[in-house]
Amino acid sequence: MRTSRRRRPTPRLLTAAGAALALLLTGCSGDSGDDDGKITLQFQSLAWQKESVDANKALVDEWNATHPDVKVNYVQGSWDSVHDQLLTSFEGGEAPDIIHDASDDLADFAYGGYLADIGDLLPERLTSDIPERSWETATFGGKVYGVPFLQEPRVLIANATWLKKSGVRIPTPEKPWSWAEFRSVTKELGDGKDGKYGVAWPLKEPVSATLNLSLSTGGKMFHRGADGKVDVRFDAADQIMPRTVHDQVNGDGSASGTTLGMGGSDTLPGFFGGKYAMVPLGFSYRQQIVQQAPKGFDWQVLPAPAGADGLAQGVSPQTLSVSEDSPHKKEAAAFIDFFLQPDNMVKLARGDWMLPTGAEALKDPALRTEKDDWAVGTALAEHLRPAPAQSVRGYPEWKDKVATPAFQEYYSGAIGLDELRKRLVDDGNLVLARYQR
Repeated sequence: MRTSRRRRPTPRLLTAAGAALALLLTGCSGDSGDDDGKITLQFQSLAWQKESVDANKALVDEWNATHPDVKVNYVQGSWDSVHDQLLTSFEGGEAPDIIHDASDDLADFAYGGYLADIGDLLPERLTSDIPERSWETATFGGKVYGVPFLQEPRVLIANATWLKKSGVRIPTPEKPWSWAEFRSVTKELGDGKDGKYGVAWPLKEPVSATLNLSLSTGGKMFHRGADGKVDVRFDAADQIMPRTVHDQVNGDGSASGTTLGMGGSDTLPGFFGGKYAMVPLGFSYRQQIVQQAPKGFDWQVLPAPAGADGLAQGVSPQTLSVSEDSPHKKEAAAFIDFFLQPDNMVKLARGDWMLPTGAEALKDPALRTEKDDWAVGTALAEHLRPAPAQSVRGYPEWKDKVATPAFQEYYSGAIGLDELRKRLVDDGNLVLARYQR
């Protein structure tokens, strides 16, 4: 829900080479003027669902129809390869002018000088409409390197029929389950002995889910000192969410161990088949459920468990940035302003089945309906916070080389809490230290 981008099912995407070739074929920021003096901007979008692609292309067409002197070319990118593809295009001077990405991918590009500081290029309408907590996700060293515009909370997608028959208390955003109550409920719903489980955790990529959901218990893991350097800790507040998952899998039997290596989409057949009562997923998975659920399957969205900090959870919003090499930064920022007008933000949110960051867009009745439980997600918007690793240099390496294998082994029961802490903290701080010399 990455927060927003890697929680969704894997589409048929361009390879890194294909994406780079697409940019070369359609132009780049270094060649953004036509022979007649008109400006041409390249906008690389990572939209992939048909509704989302259609919404993006329609807005580009609308801009081009009303701005004859500044043409925007739509370029299709890929979530799977965007980081490497952008790095290659930045270093080769071939980067698009306007870049769609996610905030947790921006830090190294921002510190590397590849992205423009667009703080002074954006209108007050836009800067005041998006809350400060969202701006924090794209602000590094006091400079704004992207506009956060779409976000999604993690929620519990539940088999409504199963829950009603069980008689458990149904949580709401106003009265959510605590983590302790959540564990108790999952034990009551299914202990695996008859092949039915209270919950299925799809944790193929465990780090984002763990860090972001741990914000509710006061966990943060990354701590920045007065000297600006960051170190990793694994305190009691950080342990509540991972211990819950570990104990559900290895103690209660209320969570299926076989789903730990799955992506979210992989769990849906079992969910539809009555194997799992609940699956923690990104909010956008509702679209897949609407499209794929068997006729008559009754499902509902529930808030994730709450802790000492309530329903707080981390998100990495989708962002729009401008390349530092673009010769037309003002025009690129003007397109972003147009693209993210409140009505347009609603169209983009509905196309991606996500939530807009803008306050005006969030008020739209279309995002507050009972149908498809839009209202539940919208009620969670005020609790969304920047993902803990948002501005940590070296986070991608820490995640891939240290945290992902450590959490995978812990959740499966292969290692204990002490070994998990040792790897995350001792090995993790060695990685981060290389980026902070």
